[in-house]
This record gives sequence, structure tokens and C-alpha cells, in this order.
Amino acid sequence: MSGKNLFEKIVQAHGLDPLPRPGDPVELPIDQTLTQDATGTMACLQFEALGAPRVHTRRSVGYVDHNTFQAGFQNSDDHRFLKSFAARYGIVFSGPGNGICHQVHLERFGVPGETLLGSDSHTSAGGGIGMLAIGAGGLDVAMAMAGRPFGLTCPEVVLVRLEGALPAWVTAKDIVLELLRRVSVKGGVGRVFEYGGPGVETLSAPERATIANMGAETGATSSIFPSDEATLSFLKSQRREKSFKPLSADQDASYFDVITIDLGKLEPMVAQPHMPDRVCPVKEIEGLNLDQVAIGSCTNSSYKDLATVAAILKGRSVHPGTSLVISPGSRQVMAVLAETGALKDMIEAGARILECTCGPCIGIGQSPPTDGVSLRTFNRNFRGRSGTLSAKLYLCSPEVAAVSALKGELTDPRSFSEPVKVAMPEVFPAMDHLFFQPPADPSAVEVVRGPNIKPLPMAGTMPETLKGEVLIRLDDDITTDDIMPAGAHILALRSNIPAISQYVFSQRDPEFSKRATEKGGGFIVAGRNYGQGSSREHAALAPMVLGVKGVIALSFARIHRANLINFGILPMTFSKAGDLERIQPGDQFIVDRAASLLKGGETTIRVVNATQGNSFEAGIDLDERERSVVLAGGLLNHFKL
Repeated sequence: MSGKNLFEKIVQAHGLDPLPRPGDPVELPIDQTLTQDATGTMACLQFEALGAPRVHTRRSVGYVDHNTFQAGFQNSDDHRFLKSFAARYGIVFSGPGNGICHQVHLERFGVPGETLLGSDSHTSAGGGIGMLAIGAGGLDVAMAMAGRPFGLTCPEVVLVRLEGALPAWVTAKDIVLELLRRVSVKGGVGRVFEYGGPGVETLSAPERATIANMGAETGATSSIFPSDEATLSFLKSQRREKSFKPLSADQDASYFDVITIDLGKLEPMVAQPHMPDRVCPVKEIEGLNLDQVAIGSCTNSSYKDLATVAAILKGRSVHPGTSLVISPGSRQVMAVLAETGALKDMIEAGARILECTCGPCIGIGQSPPTDGVSLRTFNRNFRGRSGTLSAKLYLCSPEVAAVSALKGELTDPRSFSEPVKVAMPEVFPAMDHLFFQPPADPSAVEVVRGPNIKPLPMAGTMPETLKGEVLIRLDDDITTDDIMPAGAHILALRSNIPAISQYVFSQRDPEFSKRATEKGGGFIVAGRNYGQGSSREHAALAPMVLGVKGVIALSFARIHRANLINFGILPMTFSKAGDLERIQPGDQFIVDRAASLLKGGETTIRVVNATQGNSFEAGIDLDERERSVVLAGGLLNHFKL
């Protein structure tokens, strides 16, 4: 019998024995959950609907890190609701300004070997310290908080073998950009990337978290690193060495595939607009004039990242034609930057220091100018994500960003100077007094709701026949930003589904919501990898409110497919690419006996195009649980049956 890989060891320790095979349905027990305010308000409303008196996880943490721009009452009301909800139901609460959920969770709560489910696609950052950390929709997280296991399809485990060591000016960000260059934004769907090889030992825990975090851009279920001496060193610096547990794959572990990356051959990389996999060496396009440089996000806002930026900026000035904005990942990071003088160096160089939040990454402030070029250390560069539809976003490491900010143009840092060295503190300030712990007796806690928090919408049971017109036809790699855009004015409506539903596809087709309402709903058709990107379940929930009955695509991103099912929308796959090419917006679809075919376990369904007088087959490859959920009209309905 061959040895076990990290994924197998963790799931077996959680009771999955015998081990599932790739493609098998899995019910994974969850130790920890995290929510953030952009998705957390709805997850909390869903938890309430389940009727559980208290969370059942070892630890659940609610963060406010997205909607901290308080221009009106909506976000402030949501924050008050989330704080009171956390106290009532046993959740640790991290308020606005405390930091970005993934950075803070890594610092204060992550435990090697435990399972973490988060209502944010970048929850996978926890894999940097050996957690099996998975992003999911808010409803799945609500179910986990209520003590239910997380249902998923067992992924293939791919070993990413790292050899050698990184050259000067090459970073962990360049490793994950190289992976994206090789496998694409679709290449991780249905997979877990497990990192091994001698090169892993050269990477610190924050560097590993950068890689695990951005593995989400490949569509991967998760990314995992071993828990070793680097993990222990990180936990000691957080005064949490008691949480350490060694965890590594067996030498004879087996994998579905192996990807080898020679770290010594890498160079500074950059992802070009408008996809994270459009990667090339910086030197190929350097000289690009920059209107803005933005440093931070859950991918690159650790102390090491920002102290390195400060060392590059020290005694120099940001180019007068470029705006440099920096958002530290946590109060802890900000405090140590202030203590060491690094913060002063950034300020004196001309950087704008932002609150410890996601901010510009999701279009909350600091949007570039019209047709502007922004170089970012973030994880996504989708069109319009910055809040400026015409802006061009490039992704890079903090080192590339800092040097380029000084030059005012994209610059390969190897031509700049000798690499800077940063001394890491032995111990970081815990600042745990800034987290609100739930009371032992929550009976006196009142959950406070503002007028923007509307009742949770529910779908009805699935009808026998699905009818409606094709409301929109889309191409490949449609993101959840395309479906439900981010930005300050839209994110403020996350707890008001009737209002936010008016913005579905608003950047692609401003008339979509109105048309869907007038037509009584219908169908969405799309190409490959539909729904990639953010875990935001609003990209499924709002279309459900508009009457969308089904989505037919060549393939789906994992989280969005699950969200469609959770809200009673039937995901179907084209059997032939040519069937998609013939469809036109406005075509009338009829799917007879849809409910009966799902109940009967059929794997294909016939879709009649009444407008064109033809039909085609579509796949309905759902497991037994997923079929029951869709038939019930969603996961909440299914749970109550």
C-alpha cells in the first residue's frame, strides 16, 4: 500500500476512512469557519434560518474587512448586526480596521491539520500553515457553523514540486504566477495543489500563504503546504506554538500528477489584463507608464512584504506621475511597521497609507482614472474589479510594485539595486484584546438589524417543466465579478437582495435585470469555467430572485456551481460545443420532465429550442445530495424537509 499525501492524511484524521477517490462525493467535517462582511451578513441570516442555537465548530470568526467604507448607514448597520449576531451565537468578532480575514486568521487562529471553511474564495491561504482550507458560498459556511459537514466532490491531488531556491528579487508571488502561467485559471478545477520538494523549506509561512491564497485563481479546491519548522517558527512569533502540529506527506505518497518548478530559473513576473493567468516576465513589457501602484490585499500584506517595500522606498520618492497606495494586512502588521520606522519611510516616500482592509482589491476606494494603468500586488485583475471599467490592471510582487512606483513605470527590479534585507521580529504583538469574544451566556444579547437588512429570499420547489428564454449568452471565463459586480455602491447592498439583484450583469448588459424581471426569468448560457473568481453567492442568489431557472455552460467553476445548486438553479453542461454556438439571446427553451429526470438519476436532459425548432442534450451530472437540493428549491428548503 502506498503512503498518504497531505490531503489524504487530513481527511482521514477527520473520519473519512476508507479514503474517498477522486470524483466521489465527500462529507467533510469542519473545525473552523470564517466569514467576512461582504458575504457574512447573508451567511448569518441563513444560519438563523437553520434554527441552531449556537455555532458547533471549534472556532468561528466573523471579520469586517470588505465594506469598511461607511459613506451611508448601510455598511455601519451591517457591522452592528454582525457584531451582535456574533455575540448571540458564539462567534469571535473582528471589527473594521482589525485586518483582512485571511491575514488575521493566519496570525491568530489557524491550526495545522484542521479544516477551515470560509465564505471567501481566498480562504485557501490557510494552507500556508498546513490547514485544509476551502472557500465556499455563505450558505455552505452557515451549514458548517450549524454542525453540518461540507459536501464536495473529492478532488485530484496534484503535487507541485519545488526545487532549488529563489534568485534575488524573485518572490513567492512569482512562483504562483508561474503556476498560473502553466495551468491557467481553469487548470485547478477539481484539484488540490499540494506543495513539496526541497524548495518548500526555503519559504516562510507568509510566503507559503501567498502561494496558497492565489491558488484560488486556478480554480483549485485548495492548496496545502506541510507543517514543519517554518510553520513552527511562524507560530512561535505569534506566541501560538501550542497550536503547532507536524504534518507532511509520506515519501511514497501518490499523486494524480506532478508539476515541477525550478525556483532558481524563475524571474520577476507580471499578470496582464484582464486575467491572472496572462503571465509573462516583467522584462518583456517593462517601461509601461503607471498611473497607480497598489500594495496589499490578502495575498501580499504581511509584515515581510511591507517591510521590504518600506526598505526599497526609504530615502526615495514615489514618481510624481504615479499614486502609490499601501494597505497593511492587519493591525499587527501596521503596529510593527510603526515600531520599526518602516511606516515612516513609506509616508516620507509619498505613499498613501490606507486602513487594514481589502479596499482597492474589490473597488472600495482608490479606483484608477479613466483608461488608467494600475500595478497591484493583488490576486485578481478582472475587468471592472477596481471600480473603473476601462482601467487596465497588472499583478506583481511587492518588490516589483515598489521599484516601479519609484520609476513611474513597470520595472524589472533586478536592474534597480542590490536586494534589500529585512529583519523579522522574533515576536509579534498579539493584540487579542481587539477581538470581541462571545459571552458565556448569550441569552440577553439582542441581534440588531438595520433597515437595509431584508428578509432572506427563498425559491420554490423545482417544477416538472422548465420554460423561459435565453436571457444572455456569454463566452468563456465569466467571473462572479461579471455576474455580480463589486464596488462600494453595490457591496453596500449585500444584505438587501431585492436591491442588489438590479445589478446582475450590469457591467456586461445593463438591461439584464429589467429584462429578466419582465420575462419572468429564463436561462443563462455560457462557455467554459462559468462563475470563476469570488465565492460571492449573490452571483447565484440574485439571479434566483430574478427567476433564472437554469444555467447551461461548457463547464463551471467549483464554488459557483455549488452556489447555483444551493439556491435551486439547475447547472447543466453542453454535450457539444457546437450546441452553444447555435444559441441566440431570446431563444425560447423548454425542458420537459426536468424534475422527474433528476429524481430518476438521469445524467442527461433534452433542451428544446422552440424558437429554432431543434433540441440538444445537456449533462446533469449531479450526485444524489445535489439532486435533492435542486429539487427542493435550494439547500435551506432541503434541510427543512
